[in-house]
Amino acid sequence: MRGKDKKGRQWLLFGGSLSITIALLHVAIILIGAPAYRFTGAGEIMAGWAEQGQPWAALITLGVAAVFAVWGLYGFSGAGAVRRLPLLRTGLIVIAALYTLRGLMFFSEVWLLMRIARILEAQYPVFSFVSLCAGVVHIVGIVLRWERLSPAKVVETAGKQS
Repeated sequence: MRGKDKKGRQWLLFGGSLSITIALLHVAIILIGAPAYRFTGAGEIMAGWAEQGQPWAALITLGVAAVFAVWGLYGFSGAGAVRRLPLLRTGLIVIAALYTLRGLMFFSEVWLLMRIARILEAQYPVFSFVSLCAGVVHIVGIVLRWERLSPAKVVETAGKQS
């Protein structure tokens, strides 16, 4: 394994681990209940459902957790730690883009926090910063492992194994 490829593998393993951690945090939100929904900015409707014992908040949050878990698997797949997933390169690009776009809110949130502290809770820029970091981690991993992520690589290596 070349140095660039090995580094890319490490970046994607880290990105996958970040996504799995975020998925587990969403499960923790369900277990904690209404205060966690409020703290994370999920809104009063979700917090109210949690307080009333309605299943909707938990189901929606489980769905979000599942998405992050799948993103984690894509990171691990891109690193070669689990079997190759469908549309791997495309999936990783979309994941990196979504994390990065969400993370770009960090700059406006910091500006708002500095200018009008009452309008924004301090944890929101932290959430955005984590998203931005996750996006950058994925982008670096994708760039370093670009050739390995190619669909043609699968056909090429599959032919050699026969």
